[in-house]
Amino acid sequence: MKSIVVFCGSSDGTNAEYIQQGYLLGKSLAERDITLVYGGAKIGVMGEVARGTLEAKGKVIGVIPDFLKIREVFHTNLTELIVTRDMHERKLKMHALSDGIMMLPGGYGTLEEFFEMLTWAQLGLHQYPIGILNTNGFYKELMNMLAKMVDQGFVKRDNYDMILVDETIDGLLFQMENYKPLPVPKWIKKDQV
Repeated sequence: MKSIVVFCGSSDGTNAEYIQQGYLLGKSLAERDITLVYGGAKIGVMGEVARGTLEAKGKVIGVIPDFLKIREVFHTNLTELIVTRDMHERKLKMHALSDGIMMLPGGYGTLEEFFEMLTWAQLGLHQYPIGILNTNGFYKELMNMLAKMVDQGFVKRDNYDMILVDETIDGLLFQMENYKPLPVPKWIKKDQV
C-alpha cells in the first residue's frame, strides 16, 4: 500500500486513547512511507493523525469540501490540500488517491464515509483492504450488528469477512498489507472495476 484514506472523528472523543492512537497511527504511516489521505481538518482525531504523520516527516493529503474550509477547521500545513465542491466529490477524490481504507473512532460522518467505501467493495468497484482500528473496543457493538446482518441473511459472510479489525496499529496494518481481495462478482465485468 502506498496510501491509506483514514476516516475518523473531527472531535477528540471522551477517551484520550482515541487521540493518542490517532497520533501514533499517523507516525506509523510515515515510518512505513504510506501517504495519509484524510478529511483535511486540524481538529479532533483527524488532526492528530495528520500531526503524527507530519511530525514523522510523512506525506499528508487533505481533502476538504469548500464549505468546511470556510469555517476554518482545515489544516494549513499539509503536503497538499485539495478543496472540493461538496462531500460527494470529496469521497470520490479520497478514493482515487488511496489504495487502502481505515476507520478510527468517529461519529456519523465517519460511519457514512466508511460504509460507502465498504459498499463499493461489496459491489466490486474496488479491491482495497478495509480496516477498522478498534481502539478500546470502540466498534465492538458495530461488529456485532454486522454479524447479525450476516445471521439474518442481509450480508454475505464473504462481505463481512472483508472488514479487517484489530485493536493495535501494527496488527491492523499487517492484515491490510497481506489482504487478499475477493474475486470481482460475476455480474460485474473486470473492465468496470
